[in-house]
Amino acid sequence: MSLIPYKPFWDLDKWFEEEWPERLFSRLPAASTPKMDVYEDNGNVVAEAELPGVDLKDISVEVKDNILILEAKKEEKKEEKKKGYYRKEMSRGFYRRAVPLPVEVVGEKSQADYKEGILKVVIPKAKPKKEKKKGVKVKIKG
Repeated sequence: MSLIPYKPFWDLDKWFEEEWPERLFSRLPAASTPKMDVYEDNGNVVAEAELPGVDLKDISVEVKDNILILEAKKEEKKEEKKKGYYRKEMSRGFYRRAVPLPVEVVGEKSQADYKEGILKVVIPKAKPKKEKKKGVKVKIKG
């Protein structure tokens, strides 16, 4: 029979190494982070985000230092009267997402469209800067 060493914090170590991101994000409400696709198309970086039920006036989009920052507020009120009781349901949410973009972009020329709960942001990629080659003179000694 072999002995198993006692490790009192083994489960805690395992939680931090493998499981904490999954456990943390699985408990967050789905409304706190909108689902987003980011891809490249025709020399632009395109980001599409799901924002169902959000008014256009409550959406803020910013591109700063090659980071796309998306913020939105949602407030929905429903009232229902049935069989002598009164029920009111409110759904509120605040969305915020900051996504680092994989390439240099020109944030000032960004455009956004919002249609049927999908926000589409098109950001032009920056043209690559050409490095100037500078020759170095080599002196011969001797």
